Amino acid sequence: MITTLSEALAERGFDTLTDVQTAVSAPELADADLLVSAQTGSGKTVGFGLAIAQTLMGETDRLGPAAAPLALVVAPTRELALQVERELTWLYAKAGARVVPCIGGMDARQERRALDHGAHIVVGTPGRLRDHITRGALELTDIRAVVLDEADEMLDLGFREDLEFMLAAAPETRRTLMFSATVPPAIAEMAKAFQRDAVRVNTGSGARQHADIAYQAVQVAPQDGENAIINLLRFHDAPTAIVFANTRAAVARLTARISNRGLSVVSLSGELSQDERGHALQAMRDGRARVCVATDVAARGIDLPNLALVIHADLPTNTEALLHRSGRTGRAGRKGISALIVPDKASKKAARLLKWAKIEAEWVTAPDADEILRKDEQRLLDDPAWSEEPTEDEAAFAATLMEMHDPARIAVACLKLYRARLSAPEELNTRGAPGKEVDRAPFGPSAWVVLSVGRDKNAEPRWLLPLLCRAGGLEKSQIGKIRVEAKETQVELTAAALPGFLERLGAGGVLEGDVTAKAADGADQSRSEAPKPRSAAPRPAPQRPAPEHPAPMQTARPKSQEEPRPPKAGKPTAPRPGPKGPRPEGKGPRADSKGPRPEGTERPRPNTADERPKRAASKHGGAPGASSRPKSAGPGAKPKGPPSKPGLRAGASDTSKRMERPGKPRPGGKKSGPPQRGGDAKPRRKG
Repeated sequence: MITTLSEALAERGFDTLTDVQTAVSAPELADADLLVSAQTGSGKTVGFGLAIAQTLMGETDRLGPAAAPLALVVAPTRELALQVERELTWLYAKAGARVVPCIGGMDARQERRALDHGAHIVVGTPGRLRDHITRGALELTDIRAVVLDEADEMLDLGFREDLEFMLAAAPETRRTLMFSATVPPAIAEMAKAFQRDAVRVNTGSGARQHADIAYQAVQVAPQDGENAIINLLRFHDAPTAIVFANTRAAVARLTARISNRGLSVVSLSGELSQDERGHALQAMRDGRARVCVATDVAARGIDLPNLALVIHADLPTNTEALLHRSGRTGRAGRKGISALIVPDKASKKAARLLKWAKIEAEWVTAPDADEILRKDEQRLLDDPAWSEEPTEDEAAFAATLMEMHDPARIAVACLKLYRARLSAPEELNTRGAPGKEVDRAPFGPSAWVVLSVGRDKNAEPRWLLPLLCRAGGLEKSQIGKIRVEAKETQVELTAAALPGFLERLGAGGVLEGDVTAKAADGADQSRSEAPKPRSAAPRPAPQRPAPEHPAPMQTARPKSQEEPRPPKAGKPTAPRPGPKGPRPEGKGPRADSKGPRPEGTERPRPNTADERPKRAASKHGGAPGASSRPKSAGPGAKPKGPPSKPGLRAGASDTSKRMERPGKPRPGGKKSGPPQRGGDAKPRRKG
């Protein structure tokens, strides 16, 4: 190994190299192209830094003056590129290397100025690197090695075209090193196209990949997912934790919820600018924030110090996402926990995901408030402050306290002050969910009470339980089943606790505000099942007796009361002959006429509105016997409007006329319009 690099590793505390670092820096692979697959957190960044050292420096310990870059390192995300730049900077610091980052979201003009001053190693994201190459700011003529870090992720993000462009622009004599957690067919295809007899290096084994990570599947009720996340953060009290969500909206919601509980939290998602994302990660590294809520954009390559807990608020979409999320913890030999929040309805999906990833997970329930409080007390007892020697000022103050209070009161105050700076744990719905039943002694004789709130007022056991204990003077062991109905809630109490509960509430039975409680009507003291609400059994619908003789489907009506037949759609009706016209052949006298009228006469019209026939109410005709008749201009007058069928009068009942829109062409080629009446007709405009 080159002396300057070994000195840098010693200063960083690298006593031994990891498997991947040892494999890729082997002397026999000094000039070979490599296709490396290794688990996350195995030290791949330092590994490819050691692998390209001899290619860049040869037999010397230092690099010459910075000019055109000698190595190009491509990473999929901004955070990973910045991390690679930091790692290579300290690794090659004694060798005099100049590492220049070219990352999307940063100032491109400043990057071009840095490239103009020369660089030995350029680290960047695919889009920004291609932009600099296209503009002529980044020259690849002297490139000796190209490293693709997390190559599979870059293909998934759609950077294949950019990668092929850069590999084609680099000299053919270069070395190409591809590092990836998995080697899908697309990576193997790219390796064949752009690598020369690449040596396959596989240091990740299924048995050791999860050795330092304890996987937990935390079963929760559907509405308790966020409460379980807060309880997990409180229970483990990790120095650094990360919570993964699938959407930006979920990240924003969880960040606000965790912040409201008094925990120092930052968020990391694609909607943030590069500066905001950098400030968030720096706050985690400095210890100013202990929880990071992020989308999968942070799952690749992010290395946070002392990250001991990873929580999957939403189940990962595939096994690769699960492995890379979980790989943020358990790095470099440190232990870590990866907890999946599994609602009851998603338990089968979570089981399949773990099976496909070949992970053995422990199925547990979320810690409740009592477990968290006991954990807080244990952490207080294990605090190293108990074994430290007090200073003079501290000893003097302790003596003052001893004079004012007895030791028991001082101890209680110490516990209260310790708990005051911690957020209160969340109450979980531990009843009714599969896998979350609590082992306890037999409940014994019981009685039921009815609360005046139900689902209509968002009643939930998690806030009813503390309300019953506080207002009714009950213990949790005295409360059994809680069944929330539509407008009321049934609560099971021990038979011995019921009289004291009702006496404490008084005659009104008021628990809090408008929430009241009363004993269930006719509830047996030894009954263990809730009384059924009165409205539970629906009343049967009244049955009408069947008629002895069913009515016929259609009854005959007199011909004079028959409804007129509707005209067929799309066909004009034939004209009805005038007073002097003969009836069509084969037709009898009209149904509404008592006989033939004398020639040249007209049927007298009614004078009052009540005597006038009603117009048809619909296109199928109106009431039986109703008809309408157009006004007649006298004997020999031609009927206006389109012709109608025999047996129908032209007018309102003629649907072919009523349903036409003005300007619609008729079969004859003429346009229909409003009737023209003598001088009232307006002249048509031409043009």
